Amino acid sequence: MPELPEVETTRRGLSPHLVGRRIVAVTVRQPRLRWPVAPELVATLPGQRIEDVERRAKYLLVHTEPGSALLHLGMSGALRVLPAGTPVGAHDHVDWQLDSGRVLRYTDPRRFGCQLWQARGSVHPLLAGLGPEPLSDAFDGDRLWRLSRGRRAAVKVFLMDQAVVVGVGNIYASEALFAARIHPARAAGRISRERYARLADAVKRILEYAITRGGTTLRDFISPDGLPGYFEQELAVYGRAGQPCRVCGTPIRALVLGQRSTFHCPHCQRA
Repeated sequence: MPELPEVETTRRGLSPHLVGRRIVAVTVRQPRLRWPVAPELVATLPGQRIEDVERRAKYLLVHTEPGSALLHLGMSGALRVLPAGTPVGAHDHVDWQLDSGRVLRYTDPRRFGCQLWQARGSVHPLLAGLGPEPLSDAFDGDRLWRLSRGRRAAVKVFLMDQAVVVGVGNIYASEALFAARIHPARAAGRISRERYARLADAVKRILEYAITRGGTTLRDFISPDGLPGYFEQELAVYGRAGQPCRVCGTPIRALVLGQRSTFHCPHCQRA
């Protein structure tokens, strides 16, 4: 599933083509995605000018005067701006026709993404209760330390809790814990304030760098320009079970935490 850097890469790629453009029509070929495509997209969006494209966690919000389209890429979804008249493929489910003569096309073979609606002045239930953005000042080691007190859950599971911080998924949680030299199975409540400060700094640094590198190529993810991300080549532990640690040479190990594959170096992350 695309993680925060992939979604941010998509937002940055789409914004120049969308902001300021007027939506002429919305065509829904397959309404059955993870949730049904919101009828407001067809009924309300045509004629509206796109004011901004924002990311919240792993969702994209396309803002217009009456409200915002809430988009998620799911596991295999892609959003691309294409010339009008581009042939439609079997998995091209939704088109937004723009006054520029181009279309915003949503493609999703697995149909796990969504296109929903958030009326102006309201907060969609999917966004309610989310924690702060990891790249914001509201996220730091003190927050992690404070919220972790008394928590027995593994620190990797804790870090992926969207009420604690949004958008830190499986790949980047593993990478940040390696950078902070913290074992992913250690109980969240047993980690010191100082080590949480290192972890928060690692999360910010790794996410920011991954964004500059275009995100992580994972399965079907493709950025709006049709090119894959490049950060995968530089992953320290994720997906590298059995390969030597880039720091000490110890073979990387895999385990399962919270039903997700987790990768770590047993030497560098002993505690």
